[in-house]
Amino acid sequence: MSIQAINVRNQFKGKVKEIIRGDVVSEVDVETAWGVVTSVITTRSVDELQLRPGSDVVALVKSTEVSIAKL
Repeated sequence: MSIQAINVRNQFKGKVKEIIRGDVVSEVDVETAWGVVTSVITTRSVDELQLRPGSDVVALVKSTEVSIAKL
């Protein structure tokens, strides 16, 4: 799956490996075929996306930003 509505060239499919929760932001480690990609996103987004270890996601990489989309 590729996210067509978002103009991002680098999309890496993977599974959530680990989530380190904070009060405001959380680190989400995504295991991909090319290694682990880490994203720092709001804890609210982690909850709204219902991310858990093992969730299928796409890491969207643009410059120094890594976004997460749940599959």
